[in-house]
Amino acid sequence: MEPTDFTPESAPLTPPTPAVGNDTPAAESAPAPEAAAGFAPRTDFAQLAARAEAVRAEIGKIIVGQTDLLELLLTAVLADGHVLLEGVPGVAKTLMAKLLARTLAVPFSRIQFTPDLMPADVLGTSIFRQNTGEFEFRRGPIFASVVLIDEINRAPAKTQSALFEVMEERTVTQDGTTYAMQEPFLVLATQNPVEQEGTYRLPEAQLDRFLFKLRVGYPTLAEEVQILQGHHAGFGGASLESVQPILSAADLGALRAQVRQQRVEPNILEYIAKLVGQTRAHKALYLGASPRASLALLNGAKALAALRGRDFVTPEDVQFLAPSVLRHRILLTPEREMEGGTPDEVVQQIVQSIEVPR
Repeated sequence: MEPTDFTPESAPLTPPTPAVGNDTPAAESAPAPEAAAGFAPRTDFAQLAARAEAVRAEIGKIIVGQTDLLELLLTAVLADGHVLLEGVPGVAKTLMAKLLARTLAVPFSRIQFTPDLMPADVLGTSIFRQNTGEFEFRRGPIFASVVLIDEINRAPAKTQSALFEVMEERTVTQDGTTYAMQEPFLVLATQNPVEQEGTYRLPEAQLDRFLFKLRVGYPTLAEEVQILQGHHAGFGGASLESVQPILSAADLGALRAQVRQQRVEPNILEYIAKLVGQTRAHKALYLGASPRASLALLNGAKALAALRGRDFVTPEDVQFLAPSVLRHRILLTPEREMEGGTPDEVVQQIVQSIEVPR
């Protein structure tokens, strides 16, 4: 898929409509339906919900099922965070990332990581121009708004380390000059958890730069039957060109601005801090999560609440995102690993041990 430079067919976003307050006396005017129910959202998420549903519909032209995965991917896009997709071969990790990129009218590039890939192949390199007698920096494929890194664990540590600066600071420094990335900037990486030949373990510092680590599982029986029926009927080879762009860079910026205005009560902030803090004290963990995990939970919960039509964050939002935010930021002790424990199990124990604010 080549970098895109098209304009989305959808209309540009309009400013949110202010919510009607619910403090008007009943004698003066009839209460709105939301007010009568005791709930009047301060922010109108109708535009956001419509755009999110349009994205789901476009991806649904090709992908069967994976509704939770798609919701988490949309959450990451709205929260301005990178995503690591992990799953066995053949579960549509790369396809899902490419389809998501198709729904955004922004430049896209794909980098296939291999054992012989060098940092310059990702970031770019300086070329000497004889006609000017000066070096010119030729930008690499990382200079795009959506970057798909396929099989990220196949490149050596030297190349993986080249992503540290650009994923965290959104800049690339080459020959003493710093180049800023354009907004939005999103890295979608895939990796295979079962194949070890010719792969390299991702450093913890790099894993920590991913907002979510998402597990892409097998389809259900009904979904796999639907996939087979589609292929048998001749619809299996649907072209990526059938997926239309929904959001421009300006649209996405406006939606992210709405998400940042979400209401978060102090007890929710304390709840997030307790969850992350408990990872540093749990006896089954050798390494706990950093404050970057707390920020990831906060930003992700804001985006998830907006996707679900609320202008406030609930403990359920935090609990839903906890495995995706924490599973790649914690390390089990050798004893727990020998017992067959998993990071998700420990995260679930921590969630159950912390009192839920009400």
